[in-house]
Order: sequence, then C-alpha cells, then structure tokens
Amino acid sequence: MIIVSDSTPLIALSVIDQLVLLKTYFNEIYIPPEVYREVVIVGENRPGANTVGSADWIKVREVKNITAVESMSINLGKGESEAIILSREIDDLLIIDDGQARRTAELMGLKITGTIGILLMAAAHDKIDFKYNLDRLISCGFRLSEKEYNRILNLNKDL
Repeated sequence: MIIVSDSTPLIALSVIDQLVLLKTYFNEIYIPPEVYREVVIVGENRPGANTVGSADWIKVREVKNITAVESMSINLGKGESEAIILSREIDDLLIIDDGQARRTAELMGLKITGTIGILLMAAAHDKIDFKYNLDRLISCGFRLSEKEYNRILNLNKDL
C-alpha cells in the first residue's frame, strides 16, 4: 500500500520515536515538496526534521495539479493542500490530522487515517503499548479532549 503524509503525523510519530511504523506497514511513503519544506527546512532543529530528512524510505513527490493546490490553499495550509491533491493523484491512503483538512479529504472521497490511526494499527498487531504512546503524544503537545481521549482508549480495547 502507498501512503501520502501531511506534516503533523510525521512530526508526531517522530516525537514519540514511532516514525518507523510507517515503514513497517506501508510499501511506499510519499510526501509533497511543501510537507518536506515544512518539516525538514522550516522545522530545522525541531522534532521530526532530522528523522524525516534522513529517512531514505520517505520520498518527495511533486504534485501535478498545481491549480487544485492553489485553490485548496485558500482554506487550508499549502502542505495540507499538496498532501490531499497528491493523495488524490496517487489514489491511495492519506495520513492527515487537521480536522478541516480531514473533512475536505473525506468530501473528495479519499481514504484517510491519522497519527492515532497508525498507533491503533500498531497496537492491534502488538507492536506498541498504545496508551503509553498516546500519553507521550499528548505530553508533547498533541491535542485531544478528555472525551476524545477516552473514546480512543475504548477503541483500542475493542481491537
């Protein structure tokens, strides 16, 4: 399976030392140029920059439909817009966390997951301690309401 990732999941998984999960579960991982720029260049010396920059298994891939990216960038960030359009061009899974960007991708009929979805997948295969990694993610600034946190913990129990 091929995936396209936005910036936030790459950074979040890097912060908790779980970026390798993407390599574990997916054959090809693509990011658009703007996501690379946000994480590695603008984010230099921030979590994820070195990890993503040195991961030879994460490939930068150009987006063909620049007009669609520009149109979408009116309401979303450029990295999110490029990731959504690249995912549409590749026609496979998109990893994205931003709520508005997720809704846009869903309206376009894209298959999506997020950082927590990747952690749930790994937990279902007994690769990680889900609660420990979710708590680490939150302690590093990942935002979840208490209600959502409890709902996600219950999802993990049901796997």
